[in-house]
Amino acid sequence: MFPFSRKYFVNEDDTVPQKVSIFCIHHSLESADFYLNLKVYFEPEDVFACIVTCGGLCPGLNTVIREIVCGLSYMYGVKRIVGIKVIIDYLGFTCHSTVSLEPLYSSHVNDIHKRGGTILGTSRGGHDAIKIVDNIQDRGINQVYIIGGDGTQKGASVIFEVIDKSFGFDTAVEEAQRAINAAHVESESVENGIGVVKLMGQSPFYLEGRGGLFEYIEKRLKENGHMVIVVAEGAGQELIADSIRSMGHEDASGNKLLLDVGLWLSQKIKVRSTT
Repeated sequence: MFPFSRKYFVNEDDTVPQKVSIFCIHHSLESADFYLNLKVYFEPEDVFACIVTCGGLCPGLNTVIREIVCGLSYMYGVKRIVGIKVIIDYLGFTCHSTVSLEPLYSSHVNDIHKRGGTILGTSRGGHDAIKIVDNIQDRGINQVYIIGGDGTQKGASVIFEVIDKSFGFDTAVEEAQRAINAAHVESESVENGIGVVKLMGQSPFYLEGRGGLFEYIEKRLKENGHMVIVVAEGAGQELIADSIRSMGHEDASGNKLLLDVGLWLSQKIKVRSTT
């Protein structure tokens, strides 16, 4: 089917390094080559593949969808590829809500990598493993590509931790840098300015007392005259819980509902600075 590239294959024993460092000593870079797998378990004409995105949004979801579609279609000649239009997480499987993803016959994925979010939609919770498997079997789907985070992968029967790198990580770091840099510019423009930036993640901390955040803020302002605080969205939840009843509540996927630590921390700092 692809005689011009048949002599180049990826070996099943090949591995992907966990960390890669490249030092360029040449003025020009040659383009990377990507080859087919030597051993395939499905003939292209027998493949019926589906793609689903679940969980929270992150950069690169549409890029992953596009690469899966283009790889299956252009490299292996797969004709039947569908996207599961998510209504409530995996519920798209049981509602027979599918969208065609065949780049050879449509323009569904041509430029989706330029858009944010996911063209298939996403949400949390609402999956029934038995119904999902039954509907996959009823539809004749034999390849399922599930895109999402740890909560999404809990819905899959087998989890393989292949490489310690996540799509969208670099973009997330770049966007975080923009927010932090903007907060830094504003905080250093005023006397004892404090910028607060809330990012993804969970990390506990102490607010008051010896070794607490307030002690560090006072020390930093005396030394530098300004500072930026980067706080994880899941941090300080137990500190905020006393005045808010939603502590301990969960979303449809069983994740704890997070209270707004950024707003709470900003208010606490303002109160502290005026007393």
